[in-house]
Amino acid sequence: MIPADTIAAIATAPGRGGVGVIRVSGSNLLPFAFTLTGKTPKPRYATLADFFAADGATVDSGILLFFPNPNSFTGEDVLELQGHGGPVVMQMLLARCLDLGARLAEPGEFSQRAFLNGKMDLAQAEAVADLIDAATTSAARSAVRSLQGEFSRAIGELNEELINLRMLVEATLDFPEEDIDFLKAANAFVRLERLQLKLAEIFDRANQGKLLQSGLHVVLAGQPNVGKSSLLNRLAGDDLAIVTPIAGTTRDALRSTIQIEGIPLHIIDTAGLRETDDEVEKIGIERSWKEIERSDAVLLLVDARAGVTPADREILTRLPERLQRITIYNKIDLCGAQPERHEESDSTAISLSARSGEGINLLRQELLRIAGWHQAEDVFIARERHLRALSDAQEHVAEARNVVEGTFPALELFAEELRLAQQSLGQITGEFTADDLLGVIFSRFCIGK
Repeated sequence: MIPADTIAAIATAPGRGGVGVIRVSGSNLLPFAFTLTGKTPKPRYATLADFFAADGATVDSGILLFFPNPNSFTGEDVLELQGHGGPVVMQMLLARCLDLGARLAEPGEFSQRAFLNGKMDLAQAEAVADLIDAATTSAARSAVRSLQGEFSRAIGELNEELINLRMLVEATLDFPEEDIDFLKAANAFVRLERLQLKLAEIFDRANQGKLLQSGLHVVLAGQPNVGKSSLLNRLAGDDLAIVTPIAGTTRDALRSTIQIEGIPLHIIDTAGLRETDDEVEKIGIERSWKEIERSDAVLLLVDARAGVTPADREILTRLPERLQRITIYNKIDLCGAQPERHEESDSTAISLSARSGEGINLLRQELLRIAGWHQAEDVFIARERHLRALSDAQEHVAEARNVVEGTFPALELFAEELRLAQQSLGQITGEFTADDLLGVIFSRFCIGK
């Protein structure tokens, strides 16, 4: 256990509630508990207690729990004070803990201590925050799997295979009389190929998990009065946006988050893109372009009766090339067209009616496609840094394969690429992680975790 000062924080959400919890972590907390309650709690038993102020007055009454090190969340002595969940009561009780020598915990400091004391690895610690922030049932289930160590075990198995492969290669380097034929006889290259396949599989599962966590940001764009607000209302299943036949009704961005097969889709309705002398509408249009720049995909709505007009083509030319785009031919109910999906030269197109709902399911499936979602078992909740680390590992393993399959195999370079691949995987669980990165990761947690 790493010695540390005593920290305290309210662990329950702000606001009123039936029960509020204050968590305290440090070393030798039994004297702390006795001063606060006049009792010495039995480890892992609920103790009914009064919580006293410095003058002996009762601050609150509740339950005291004591978890001695190392069998606690942080690996240190931990106290949990369960009192009445009023914000004033919680603040009074927290202030008393600070008077007794604790300091206010930083965001994520409890989880950081758990990581530093070996109670969980970095991927598990991040899963704590991901579980709290989960926006869908699927994301929550995936976060629980990662918290229970499934992601870490998969990374550990890859590391074990890398270590065994490195042992073979470095043993060959230690004995100059051995050569590439020895590695072939030991199935080293078969192992390398198997490692590549496993890396690809775990990358796919982690990529699906990132989608569950962050979702897809989609902007509805187009000229005024083409049905953007109607489409937002249809996708959201509620009348979020005002719909009128008057062009320019939407002046500012409207946001809604929907779920499609557990994937959160953040839909943003923007002001109609056109030239205007209205100063307020101009501001809305400027904000629309900023939203488009930050999005993952754009739905360009056009009126199915007019098709893609020169004004629509001008909008298309201004869209960032990196964006996924879908052209939506709306209002097919007014021209007798059928709902369909078809390919165009620069995008996919969906014909639908936002008013009647025809073709909406085609759009939902297309959004899942451009997000890269497919049904996968045992998805890991993952973050961008996990994907980068896995991608780096894939590149190093691929380069290792190129080295030994080249005209002049260089076993030293082969061994070095395998070492770098192992180091990349170690960044996921925290085996190879810089202190400044740890600070960034844990600072994004909520206080009390």
